[in-house]
Amino acid sequence: MGRVAIPGAARHALREIVGAIMTETRAEIRLPTTELRNDIPFFTQVLGMRMDLIYPADDPAVAVFSGHGVRIRVEKGATEPAGTLRILTEDPDQFAAGARVLMAPNGTRVEIEPLNPPMVVPPTLHSFIVRRLKDQAPWIVGRAGMMYRDLVPDRLGGALIASHIRIPDGGPVPDMVHYHQVGFQLIFCISGWVDVVYEDQGPPIRLTAGACFIQPPQIRHRVLQASDGIEVIEIGVPAEHVTEIDHEMALPTPYLRPEREWEGQRFVWNTPEGAEWRPFRTKGFVCRDTTIHANTKGVASVLVVRPEGQAGVWHWHKGDILFTYVMAGRMMLEGEEREPFPLEAGDAFVIPPGMRVSYADVSEDLELMEVSLPGAFETIED
Repeated sequence: MGRVAIPGAARHALREIVGAIMTETRAEIRLPTTELRNDIPFFTQVLGMRMDLIYPADDPAVAVFSGHGVRIRVEKGATEPAGTLRILTEDPDQFAAGARVLMAPNGTRVEIEPLNPPMVVPPTLHSFIVRRLKDQAPWIVGRAGMMYRDLVPDRLGGALIASHIRIPDGGPVPDMVHYHQVGFQLIFCISGWVDVVYEDQGPPIRLTAGACFIQPPQIRHRVLQASDGIEVIEIGVPAEHVTEIDHEMALPTPYLRPEREWEGQRFVWNTPEGAEWRPFRTKGFVCRDTTIHANTKGVASVLVVRPEGQAGVWHWHKGDILFTYVMAGRMMLEGEEREPFPLEAGDAFVIPPGMRVSYADVSEDLELMEVSLPGAFETIED
């Protein structure tokens, strides 16, 4: 038979196809077994996986199974421990006859878990907390090379995390498009600036000192670059929440949808320019609203507070979580049956419900950032 001439374009396409086939890469997880014939029905029938290969034919010692996003090689004589396989499914009750824990014949433990488990916010473990910058709490290197200082060490029993975050060296931030499985999340800029791009919110936004973001649950975003010495306060509820990487979405998205809601919350970018100041919940102070109460439908409230008039009124509140960060100036935090705490910029405190306190000896340049959950609560002066 003579040669068949292949046009140039077709020949180029054929080379690409052959090249793709030749460079295909697969990854397998190897598990040990002593008797392969017992494992085959378990992985195929109980777990619903597909057997892709088995050899040798006369006395099989290796079988490869695939399914649920994983490829498993079960091999006679392998020296690794059997390990644990976690299968995440939208309906665990319909998977493997509803069993949540199974043991494979080769010894592998199989755990069946929900694909999207509900978020659980633990009940608040109320405590009085003062965290001072001069006490030199450790700075920890966290995600994307950022430095974290914990402002609420006991996390109020897991109900809240408050972090003071710094990026020492400015420039591009090695971040990826991601989102958080969270009930509430605040980013408040203390100094410097940072550029962030958000899903459905147009081009990158520069967050500057005194401004804040509310990141609604699961909104995709990416930190792009920051100034030298950028500092922000990040509040998250619950304390332990998952950050997931989105490998598919490209930001910015091609549309602007400022009215969109994520689990009932809207994205907020609030700046101090043109803000209106109104009386605070206690005498001697005024505050500006960041619109977070309205845009989270009462989940939380974030206020910036300044002195005006005679401070030092004793009061207590009937809320749940009340966190305050000192952004500038100084004050004396007086608490019932406690020694007064002199506070200055960089300090933070949590006041539990029912505890009588007073904000006294305030400097003229005092500025506080107060976060409350829920957003509306009663304050009683006495």
